Amino acid sequence: MTILAVETTTAYVQLYVDGDWLPVCDDPTRITPGRGVAVLLPDGSQAAVFQDRTGRWYAIDNNDPFTGAAVLSRGLMGSSDGSAFVASPLLKQRFDLTTGRCLDDEEVSVRAYAVRVAA
Repeated sequence: MTILAVETTTAYVQLYVDGDWLPVCDDPTRITPGRGVAVLLPDGSQAAVFQDRTGRWYAIDNNDPFTGAAVLSRGLMGSSDGSAFVASPLLKQRFDLTTGRCLDDEEVSVRAYAVRVAA
């Protein structure tokens, strides 16, 4: 009899939402550094989750406030003055991944979430 071993991870990517940690990904290695993924939140909204190439995690609202489209998870990551940002794939406005503040229009921001990888 042959038994196949299946590798599993016990780590979860979690967002702090409404006063509690919400698991959004059961395997952190599924998220490619430098790219974002969209996750569905319990209230029906979406968050965009990112891991940069140094291993740091970020999450912001996925909706682009300039267009209303849920596309920020598809944006390009970069950095400006030491702060990580994502540029919207539509109109290219940049959003700070730590604070959610728009770097191109100080009156606009998106929600930023605390992120952790925990067992």
